[in-house]
Amino acid sequence: MYVDVGNALASAANPGVPEDALERLDDRVADAHDRIAAGMDADEFGYAALNLPETADADAIEAAVEPFADSETLLTVGIGGSALGAATLTEAVGGDIDAHVLDNVDPEHVEDLLADVDLSETAVHVVSRSGTTAETLANFLVVREAMAEAGVDWTDRTFVTTGPEGNLRDLADEHDLPALDVPEGVPGRFSALSTVALPAAALAGADVHEILAGGRDGMDALAGSLFDCPAYAYGATAYALDVRGAGVNAMMPYAEGLETFAEWFAQLWAESLGKDGLGQTPARALGATDQHSQLQLYRAGPRDKLVTLVRPRERADRGIPDSDLDGLDYLAGNTLGGLLDAEFEATEASLAESGVPSVRVEIPRLDERALGRLLFDFEAACVLAGELYGVETFTQPAVEWGKDAARGLLRGDEALPEKTELGVGDANDST
Repeated sequence: MYVDVGNALASAANPGVPEDALERLDDRVADAHDRIAAGMDADEFGYAALNLPETADADAIEAAVEPFADSETLLTVGIGGSALGAATLTEAVGGDIDAHVLDNVDPEHVEDLLADVDLSETAVHVVSRSGTTAETLANFLVVREAMAEAGVDWTDRTFVTTGPEGNLRDLADEHDLPALDVPEGVPGRFSALSTVALPAAALAGADVHEILAGGRDGMDALAGSLFDCPAYAYGATAYALDVRGAGVNAMMPYAEGLETFAEWFAQLWAESLGKDGLGQTPARALGATDQHSQLQLYRAGPRDKLVTLVRPRERADRGIPDSDLDGLDYLAGNTLGGLLDAEFEATEASLAESGVPSVRVEIPRLDERALGRLLFDFEAACVLAGELYGVETFTQPAVEWGKDAARGLLRGDEALPEKTELGVGDANDST
């Protein structure tokens, strides 16, 4: 992975980071790296995620999904980190299966999806560390019922990834379902390179060994200086910009296959760093689509944003046919890839011209190895940023409060705090 922070320096942007400030920050990066390395060596909670490229067993994952290799459709039933990694991998490098994620309990969406797939040709991967996640278990119960109604034996079409205890583990034991173990000491949002997400990639025809090899490339690139390590260069620069006023980080990949990667990044960055009144708010965009919407805000709106531009340097391409339409002569002899690269370069230059900080991230191409490296490096960047902020990167107490409150409402044994309401209109009025 290549990271260019030149357009985030104070000489190019406002807010920007002075070069001498980055050099001073590098001493803290060295200390943070030592802490990260020690955590990895001890396989400590959270830090163990950065060992996954070496500890994940690709052969065991491939063996677990082999009974479902004839499936036409994959339903990953999970939420948050139990789903976004799978969605990112299958969208970016999978193509041999129609992959879907049930990560929300919107009843209309669930009904439409189940009506649209052949459940007899569908593999269902249920993912929950605790085995008690309300949204995941609710969706799975609905899927199981739909299979029964369709005359499909759900036990033949289902496998799970879960912890050693809980409802999901009990269910797997009772019905002899194939079961993979969630990695110990790894929060869900850091689990993309594990049994949580890699089974989806394997079923989609991706090379799991190559994905993990890319992660190992990232491990090998970890170093005690942000000037020697792309992941740390990104994490340190994002942190330094945030404390100087760039409290929003707009992730803008220039590849359709990386659109869900931006969602994955948003959870990783928000849930890990949003603590103690600190943290950078992630925003999601897609190049070149959002040049026609969000770029106006980035250039001319509040000076509170870092824009992260991501692209593969190589991609399959298609020529643009010649046209006799007026004003399109500049497209003659060009390709869609060339146009997309021109849009990337123009956006980067546009941001620089207006003094908005941006960071360029490039990978060789969108394949398994590069994707594994990309995921690992952004996880390492997040852990490094957490060390610089001084927050508990691997916890999420604010999320847990909401989960507990929702369970209490469903049980009828808990009321939410009173809220001030100022409503306008009638929700039952269709006009």
